[in-house]
Amino acid sequence: MILAILVINTSGKPRLSKFYEMMKESEQQQAVKDVFHLVSKRTDHMCNFLDAGTNKWWGKDSKIIYRHYATLYFIFVVDSTESELGILDLIQTFVETLDKCFRNVCELDLVFHMDKVHYILDEIVMGGMVLETKMNDILDAVYQQKKIENGENPVQAAKGDLKNFFGEFTR
Repeated sequence: MILAILVINTSGKPRLSKFYEMMKESEQQQAVKDVFHLVSKRTDHMCNFLDAGTNKWWGKDSKIIYRHYATLYFIFVVDSTESELGILDLIQTFVETLDKCFRNVCELDLVFHMDKVHYILDEIVMGGMVLETKMNDILDAVYQQKKIENGENPVQAAKGDLKNFFGEFTR
């Protein structure tokens, strides 16, 4: 199970945090700081997996799996039932989906379009369980949601093409 998903910039400011395990807000903030401290001191040539069992916020069999893209760390904290390579692939899918939606996603996209980012993440992971890994299905769901938000017929949204989709999410 996925325990938390964090996106933190290189300065340590969280740009997205989603916890799937109950924690007080103050504990969440400290957990984010602790995870960032562990991840940020690693070089790009080191493994992208860390044992989080020594951290007081997660269980003894938990792992931190992360990828560093430009100025952002995409971090998943998972328990021992999750595959490290599967989570790395999930991070890649999440980043590529954001990239398609925002055309070269950057930190400002995460800040100014937080609702869309959370919707995309909820299409991929819900309640700590992976729902969808196919990027086209995720993009189609986001496109249909955009049509519904615009007040268009949901049935027509389901039949719509993705050609105009990418222009709607650009800056």
